[in-house]
Amino acid sequence: MKSSRWWQRTLILALLSLSVLAPLFLVSHRLNLTPYARLEFQEDISSVTYRTDPLQLNAIEQEGAEELEEPKEVVYKEKKIGSINSSIQQKVNDSEESKIEGYRNNILERNEFNRNKRQDQKAQRKGLFSIVGDENIFNSTVTHNQSMHTHPQKTTDDNVEVTDKQSMPRATQNHQISRPRPRRLSNQKVLEIKDQIIQARAYLGLASPGSSSHLVKELKLRIKEMEHAVGEANMDSDLSRSALQKMRHMAASLSKAARAFPDCVAMTTKLRAMNHNAEEKILSEQHEATYLVHLAARTTPKGLHCLSMQLTADYFALRPEDRKLPNENKINDPKLHHYAVFSDNVLACAVVVNSTISNAKKQGKLVFHVVTNSVNLPAILMWFLLNPPGKATVHVQSIENFEWLLKYNTFREHSSSDPRYTSELNYLRFYLPDIFPTLNKVLLFDHDVVVQQDLSRLWNVNMKEKVIAAVGTCQEGETSFHRMDTFLNFSDPFIANRFDVNACTWAFGTNLFDLQQWRRQNLTALYHSYLQMGFQRQLLNTGSLPLGWLTFYNKTMILDRRWQILGLGYDSYVDKNQIERAAVIHFDGIRKPWLDIAMGRYKSYWTKFLKFDHPILQRCNLQA
Repeated sequence: MKSSRWWQRTLILALLSLSVLAPLFLVSHRLNLTPYARLEFQEDISSVTYRTDPLQLNAIEQEGAEELEEPKEVVYKEKKIGSINSSIQQKVNDSEESKIEGYRNNILERNEFNRNKRQDQKAQRKGLFSIVGDENIFNSTVTHNQSMHTHPQKTTDDNVEVTDKQSMPRATQNHQISRPRPRRLSNQKVLEIKDQIIQARAYLGLASPGSSSHLVKELKLRIKEMEHAVGEANMDSDLSRSALQKMRHMAASLSKAARAFPDCVAMTTKLRAMNHNAEEKILSEQHEATYLVHLAARTTPKGLHCLSMQLTADYFALRPEDRKLPNENKINDPKLHHYAVFSDNVLACAVVVNSTISNAKKQGKLVFHVVTNSVNLPAILMWFLLNPPGKATVHVQSIENFEWLLKYNTFREHSSSDPRYTSELNYLRFYLPDIFPTLNKVLLFDHDVVVQQDLSRLWNVNMKEKVIAAVGTCQEGETSFHRMDTFLNFSDPFIANRFDVNACTWAFGTNLFDLQQWRRQNLTALYHSYLQMGFQRQLLNTGSLPLGWLTFYNKTMILDRRWQILGLGYDSYVDKNQIERAAVIHFDGIRKPWLDIAMGRYKSYWTKFLKFDHPILQRCNLQA
């Protein structure tokens, strides 16, 4: 009895084992799951792509845009359904970055959830295939869930490489990753509104004068509505919600006007007339704006005028023995570093001196020679008496004290009314050996420069028997680029035979002069000869720059561009990195930093060397 029960149990267990093992054997035999084939089967299963509901995918994309803590999915846009079934191969590399551990866990949870829903999604994809044919083209998004491999000790990171076996070039071009990207701003609607307004005005111009028809009233009303709707908007995002509805109303009114005025020739003529009037108006406003800017450049601001008057009054209130600046014994020492500035602007001189001293390593070796006219001499002297330069030396003198200058008589024949070209201070640069007879070298600054680095290395530059060291302006593509023929008249045989039109040009602003070489070559006399020839016939443009090119032709050593950056008085696109690296920045142009028309993005480089909390500056309401 016991043996029969034992055999029954054995038989039942055998049948149960057979029922479990038989399906496994049949499946493995049918799929041929060798170790190599099993790996291929797993990769094939992981590479299956399937279509999900587009609305659901859009919702997922919107969640990503709201920066939820979700893994970023790879999304593809397909134009045809037939191109959906593409195989994707993923290669997984290990990574030990612990800060994305939670990120990987989220991906594993999503993969587990997607495995449970795979059958439902497959049925949904089949439903979509049955509704939409292969010939219907549409945009869809397909998500591919990244598969993760785990290690007994750590979870590996995914380094996904996507491959499209059917159309690799199209995959790299058209497939997009669904990352939160900023929306591109558009102004299409704004432009359409403006075009509608122009078109409505053109139709109003075709109507008879004094017409009060319903269509004319309607167009005038639509124009007011559209002008109110667009306001000062530049982008479509600036428009109100009612703007689109008003556009449709305007379109309906324009359609009525097109039926009422079917004459296309008259419409074209009217639009051309409106275009011509608009161009003439713009041209007139540009000329007016240019005139006003140049007028502002030649006008002394009220605050600067007040400052000069206040300083002059304070200067004459001092006793004669208190009007002298210290360290006068250093002004003729050739062993020191001598800087010259010719200006009638108090604040400009202050910034040049302050910026140079603040960046100098040996301030005791600096000597500044400020030359001005007799009107501004007391104001500039009083400024440096109130604001002493520390260990440096400042020497201020008037151009009227140069009695030897009267014999040249070269400043009375200029026909220009621009003080930049007629000022005697602008041409003193050609008389440096006479102004500083005991000096060997002088570094000449324009009064619209700011020093940002120590300049002691510039004094050690080998001049190679040249007279002047200057930064070149002969690099094409730069805003400071100048050719010789832009200022010189090469149609004149005298200029054409003596000068090369392709010679490298250079700029004033920061120039080191070897006065010994100047005296040996007698360049002041050469300058006078060119100046007199320019009065007799048209050889050059007005100004000191072309005269400098002629006088110092083949006598100039070109410095590295980092010594001086140009254009801060007219070019709004000077590279900020170049400005920061430059030893000297030059506000050449009409938009000087002390004027109201100065460029705001550069003004701080100049104002930081002035203390606007100074009582006398506050008294004249001068602010940064």
